[in-house]
Amino acid sequence: MSTIHFVGGEKGGVGKSVLSRLLSQYFLDKSQPYVGLDADQSHPTLSRYYLDYTRTINLDHFESIDQIMELALEDDCNVLIDLPAQSERFLDRWIEENGVIEMCQEMGIKLVYWYAVDSGPDSVNLLDNFLNKYSHQLSVIVAKNQGRGTDFSNIEALAPLQGFDTNQKPVAQFYIPALHTPTMQKIEKLGLSFWAAANLKDNEAPHLGLMERQRSRVWVNKVHHTLEGLMNDL
Repeated sequence: MSTIHFVGGEKGGVGKSVLSRLLSQYFLDKSQPYVGLDADQSHPTLSRYYLDYTRTINLDHFESIDQIMELALEDDCNVLIDLPAQSERFLDRWIEENGVIEMCQEMGIKLVYWYAVDSGPDSVNLLDNFLNKYSHQLSVIVAKNQGRGTDFSNIEALAPLQGFDTNQKPVAQFYIPALHTPTMQKIEKLGLSFWAAANLKDNEAPHLGLMERQRSRVWVNKVHHTLEGLMNDL
């Protein structure tokens, strides 16, 4: 059975690309069939770090977005879509005009939306609107990025996250722990995948120092452990 993973969040700068890369690395490390689709035309981050596993799509054109369903039906795999900020209206149109949710139910395809947030008020309002629209129809997992804030109490107080509505699907939530800032900045500067950040030490290729690799390895393993529990519950 295929699973479609949308990775989004309407606000920019909340760590959507980091979450997409962590999920990509998880699928690869677990040897799970995986295809990445980069929908960010302005900053195609996923295709930069995971080029061999990623294709680009254009949200402006149905013919391009249709690849999502085609890939999911072609083979049992994880199809991950890295969405840009302010893309919800494009996704809404594609889902609604093509009956995507109903088609996934009919074909036995799991549909998951990973929603990245920071601790600011804009994330609270945007997430609340999204949950009110979609939490009855698809699985939503809220990723609270501690690299972009520490107090997520306003997020956690949202009614859909409290489970008050018994008609909606349960909304899961988890923390993305912050990675040491200079280490993350060096990973970004060198354009390393998270596997390369934790393992690459070839003197002929750009790589992190010994303790930077160790920090990256510990961080990735910690996130992998959390993701494994979430995946098992899907």
